[in-house]
Amino acid sequence: MAVTKIIEVVGRSTESSDAAVKAALAEAGTSLRDIKALDVVSIGLRGDNMDEWGALVRISFLVDSVD
Repeated sequence: MAVTKIIEVVGRSTESSDAAVKAALAEAGTSLRDIKALDVVSIGLRGDNMDEWGALVRISFLVDSVD
């Protein structure tokens, strides 16, 4: 039986909200295997000049089974 774990991460970008989502996925992909889904929880502007996009995303991935 497969077990899925879900984590939340925040990506940031000065380009766009899509770039912030992609940054979150790219960073998570450096340490996670078997990513199965990504859900965007929220997107917003941040920073002193409101010029930085932030994207809170939930990433689900398969947990390695320990036999």
